[in-house]
Amino acid sequence: QVQFVESGGGLVQPGGSLRVSCATSGIIFSFYVMGWYRQAPGKQRELAATITSTGNTNYADSVKGRFTISRDNAKRTVYLQMNSLKPEDTAVYYCYAKSIVTMLESWGQGTQVTVSS
Repeated sequence: QVQFVESGGGLVQPGGSLRVSCATSGIIFSFYVMGWYRQAPGKQRELAATITSTGNTNYADSVKGRFTISRDNAKRTVYLQMNSLKPEDTAVYYCYAKSIVTMLESWGQGTQVTVSS
């Protein structure tokens, strides 16, 4: 069972930057693909970015070049650095974990990111 502690969300102006973090426990972190999903009001949850234990990354086209996902295996934490934020990036951002052994997926409780002037 994955426990998530997400932090770092908030209000930022367009063009600004924000970093969200997700600390995990209860798992062997290196056995998990980690990532971030997001859900905007009235829309379906969508993938933002993922990262494997060896550092291979995957990004949605909408965030490519602006967002950077990273992980610290020793701290069992995954980060999402968001730059050049746009109002359409406003969403609840959910930490994501997928076991490479069982393929079981889990999501955190979410952290709100609001981009507005």
